[in-house]
Amino acid sequence: MRPAVASSADLDVGAAPALALVAGEVSGDLLAARLMAGLAPRLPGVRYSGIGGPRMLEQGLVSDVPMDTLTVRGLLPVLLRYRELKGIQDRLRDRLLAERPAAFIGADYPGFNLGLEQQLRAAGIPTVHFVGPQIWAWRRARIKKIQRAVSHMLVIFPFEEAIYREAGVPVTYIGHPLAETIPLQPDVAGARRALGIPVDATVVTVMPGSRMAEIKYLAEPFVRAVRLLAARDASLRFIAPMAGERQKAYFRQVVAQAGLQDVPLTLVDGASHDCIAAADAVLAASGTATLEVALFKKPMAIAYKVLPAEWMIIRHMGYLPWIGLPNILAREFLVPEFLQHAATPEALADALWFQLTEENNRARLRERFTEMHHGLLRDSARASADAVLRVIGR
Repeated sequence: MRPAVASSADLDVGAAPALALVAGEVSGDLLAARLMAGLAPRLPGVRYSGIGGPRMLEQGLVSDVPMDTLTVRGLLPVLLRYRELKGIQDRLRDRLLAERPAAFIGADYPGFNLGLEQQLRAAGIPTVHFVGPQIWAWRRARIKKIQRAVSHMLVIFPFEEAIYREAGVPVTYIGHPLAETIPLQPDVAGARRALGIPVDATVVTVMPGSRMAEIKYLAEPFVRAVRLLAARDASLRFIAPMAGERQKAYFRQVVAQAGLQDVPLTLVDGASHDCIAAADAVLAASGTATLEVALFKKPMAIAYKVLPAEWMIIRHMGYLPWIGLPNILAREFLVPEFLQHAATPEALADALWFQLTEENNRARLRERFTEMHHGLLRDSARASADAVLRVIGR
């Protein structure tokens, strides 16, 4: 059962030490929870408050609002909810300025966290930002705000360390927590047994994202691609992990509106890692899931779609030719990417078919993804905890 969200009044403000954390999405919740687990034995009696998800709550976070309240993707959706999100930020800022935690730790979610960090740091509260914003991909001018907002940056990709060091931002490369939680050699048979899938089946895993905006734009082309693949090979098994009941209901609604209820796609509650481990190939929304797929050594195709007006804005803001994390880390198109209008069912189905059937490509990807896994593998909980302890002088 998910722990209840509590208010700051539930905290014993007389105890010490206290740390504040904010995560706005599932990936940040995972990152922050690992940091909290690394800190707890080294800071007896530590109290955590802020905003976070179920993993952070399990580590003892007292969350002012449910993390889902902050979860929003894209420039225009953020603008539509600006007053609501700003109100949450202001209330949290005022509480933290009154309570003065030993440090504030922002777990990703830079649009919200950097603004909060800037205000807290100006008031003398040390700030740590966990996962450097992707200034190497777009919005490079954001480094100036980071210089003002962040006392110490924790980065999860090795090439990021030099970027922040050159900008004068104290930085520590801590490795990527997913490289620790995902085994170097996934248990494919075990994952299939857990999901009730025959061990000898050919499995395609479909991952349309955890955010509603992703599902809105990707559910229909993804399911149509499944229909095309099923027509090529009726023995294929298709599964799609759903991040929660809201996402599953919304996915079904999009599929029903498109008249695609008959497509042989099984929705799975959570269990995303089992679904990836069980797969022979994966169709994934751009984001952290693509790195998870790479760490599981699976061939994939990546898709990205947003509101057309938003696409007109952001397509001119990127600095790199890649959007998928595996391709960014490899500095080449290891796996195909389909952006906006290119993310058609036909193109996605063709790409998945290639990933399923070309053995030389599959072997090459396993080798490259294994190298990538080793490069990201560190004791991230300890490394991030060490950095936070240095910041607070412990």
